[in-house]
Amino acid sequence: MSDGPLTLTLNGKLRQFEKVPDSERLLDTLRWRAGLKGTKEGCRTGGCGACTVLVNGEPTLSCLLLSHEIDAEKVTTIEGLASEKIGRVVIKAFTEAGAVQCGYCTPGFVVALAAQLRGAGPPPSVESLLDGLEGNLCRCTGYRAIQKAVEAVHEALK
Repeated sequence: MSDGPLTLTLNGKLRQFEKVPDSERLLDTLRWRAGLKGTKEGCRTGGCGACTVLVNGEPTLSCLLLSHEIDAEKVTTIEGLASEKIGRVVIKAFTEAGAVQCGYCTPGFVVALAAQLRGAGPPPSVESLLDGLEGNLCRCTGYRAIQKAVEAVHEALK
């Protein structure tokens, strides 16, 4: 395969990008071609979770995925979640709990948590939700504020 076009349904809108290199990671396509800067570049090795997005509804590390691997798929970023009810609930809880100290890791946490809550029915337990955030790292908050945000989300959705 050579450099070529890429089509994604990005945050609910069909987007086409021209001349995308085969080696381009989804993280770079989102940030530099689509202009969606909410998805953060942390480690580029899949170890921090800052680049988490949803691909067909599943949390995915965008630094480990080549864009052409998901041609014609659905991608939701933190910007897209902000327009969904569950995304707004999670963002509000993170803000009110002070779980956004420097904010760098926050989009990854929000996307990973929202992914767990997008299904119908009651939310999973707080412990289960926290377990689902295991791959996301924060270097600023000490995690207590993040735990408080998860507890607030759980309470709001009960």
